Amino acid sequence: MENMDSTVIATSLPAIAADIGTSPIALKLALTSYFVSLAIFIPISGWMADRFGAGNIFRAAIAVFVVGSIACAFSNSMPTFVFSRFLQGIGGSMMTPVARLVLLRVTPRNELVSAMSWLTVPALIGPLTGPPIGGFLTTYLSWHWIFWINVPIGVIGILLATRFLPPPEPRTPRPIDVPGFLLTAIAFSGIIFGLSVISLPAISAAYGYGAVLVGVLAGAGYWWHTRRTEFPLLDPKLFRNRLFRTAVLGGTFFRIGIGAFPFLMPLMLQLTFGLTPFESGLTTFVAAFGAMVSKFGATRLYARFGFPRVLAATSVLGSIFLAINGLFTPETNHYLLMFALFVGGLTRSFFFTGVNTFGYADVSEAEASQATSIYAVAQQISVALGVAVAGGILEASVQLRGAPLDLADFHIAWFIVAALAMISAVQFLRLPPDAGSNVSGHRLKPLAKEEAIA
Repeated sequence: MENMDSTVIATSLPAIAADIGTSPIALKLALTSYFVSLAIFIPISGWMADRFGAGNIFRAAIAVFVVGSIACAFSNSMPTFVFSRFLQGIGGSMMTPVARLVLLRVTPRNELVSAMSWLTVPALIGPLTGPPIGGFLTTYLSWHWIFWINVPIGVIGILLATRFLPPPEPRTPRPIDVPGFLLTAIAFSGIIFGLSVISLPAISAAYGYGAVLVGVLAGAGYWWHTRRTEFPLLDPKLFRNRLFRTAVLGGTFFRIGIGAFPFLMPLMLQLTFGLTPFESGLTTFVAAFGAMVSKFGATRLYARFGFPRVLAATSVLGSIFLAINGLFTPETNHYLLMFALFVGGLTRSFFFTGVNTFGYADVSEAEASQATSIYAVAQQISVALGVAVAGGILEASVQLRGAPLDLADFHIAWFIVAALAMISAVQFLRLPPDAGSNVSGHRLKPLAKEEAIA
């Protein structure tokens, strides 16, 4: 529900804008407000889970998200709609990190790959299913239904969480770091807001660059703050853990490339291939099937070859299939295009299942809440950065060519974001082949007798 909702209104903006009396460009602030809300409240999600119980926070997050959805459906002006999306974001900011935290705490390490693969599937198919579902509901019912549909899903989610999630364990959380929360709120919301404005200019891009600058300065202030407080909200000492650091850095580079996909592909198919929004949504949806198929082979693949080798290989393959998008033209066989999207979705799903698990291989149970919050923040920033980079490349290409946006501009963007995604492979190739074997179950083959003697 949360992963789909972050993109579901993209194709419905014109209809919503016409109904509440504003323009689609101005209404893009509603998209931005959602991501800003995520950026502000994700850092505190781990502390909240420790303080009040992960299961309780998970249920509360669903409830807040549903209330925000109802508020969106009743919105009759741009300010109320933007505020309602911000409220939704508060719920969304707690759902995914806390869900991952629950899995970490209740799942044996040797079953973590399989568990994380289930969590990865909706994260991958959500952004792909959002636009076609939003387009369908808006076309054949009304835009209100893209929010009403969350009500029964949310109620069922709360009931199932109450039935199946374990009762909260007594914990002694770290003291709340109020100055750290304020600094991270300014830092991450400034960066996310700035990148969103730069890539989706509902207001002057100068505000976007200014917000990014403020965010970076606040981030530097937070780094200075962590060196002078005993219990920082997000402890950078976790980056001393080599596997966690590699997973965050490698995943960030790959997500920059993948984050550009939901932005570039629909635009390219609609503006240069002449497809309707619904047709482009159905075309890109095939990548979701690749994501679902990977669920059935991820555990065996990582057990057979280990995290570093598979993560490096899938990041290379995923980057190659990003670059292949830069070879497509309107004359390309449509089935060939869909096959490439399917294989790309398959390799991306294998990668994210692994990297979302690998980072926690050496993280202690006491550090789990911190790790999930840091990882979730890195995810949001890298995806927003991917959209901003893609939008910046298109804009720069248009300016350099001195001509309107064309297919050549999209091709250049695909090649550049694929090159950025490829950097992730370097991070994993530096690791020993058996890194994270306590989670993957991978064991290196023993040396042959002659080799051992030699």
